[in-house]
Amino acid sequence: MSTEVEFGGVKFTGGKMFALITALSTLGGAAWGGFEVYKDYMDMKEIIANIDTTEIANRQKQIEIKLEEAISYTRDIKSGLRDDILGIEKQADRVEDMVRATEEKVRDQIQIAEGRFENKRDQLQNDYDQKAGALRDTTVRKIKEVEDRLNKRFQRALDNPLAN
Repeated sequence: MSTEVEFGGVKFTGGKMFALITALSTLGGAAWGGFEVYKDYMDMKEIIANIDTTEIANRQKQIEIKLEEAISYTRDIKSGLRDDILGIEKQADRVEDMVRATEEKVRDQIQIAEGRFENKRDQLQNDYDQKAGALRDTTVRKIKEVEDRLNKRFQRALDNPLAN
């Protein structure tokens, strides 16, 4: 038993009916999808039409003002940093000059001290040599005196063995 349907003067049977139903449902779905897209387009068009451009322009002006303030603040910071760096460089130069001057003074003082030490060492060596020479001379003289006295005694003892 095969089912037949007649539509618009055309007879449809089993598989053809299934194809017709599929085609009609596809056309219906496409029509419904097109309607939804059209509805969304109309809603978007209405939203776009209702956008307040003055509010956007005002907000843009506020952003531009804040941007200009930020740029100005950044320039101030840059200028301040440059001044700080220049000040630090001046201080570093001044410290370097002070270090050089101090180093030169210390070198001069070291040279003066070395000269004094050399003079003092030479003076002490001369004093030592003089005192050692004087002590040697005194010792030699005393030994000579003792020797002379002993020689005199020996000579007296030899000259007169019974005297003593």
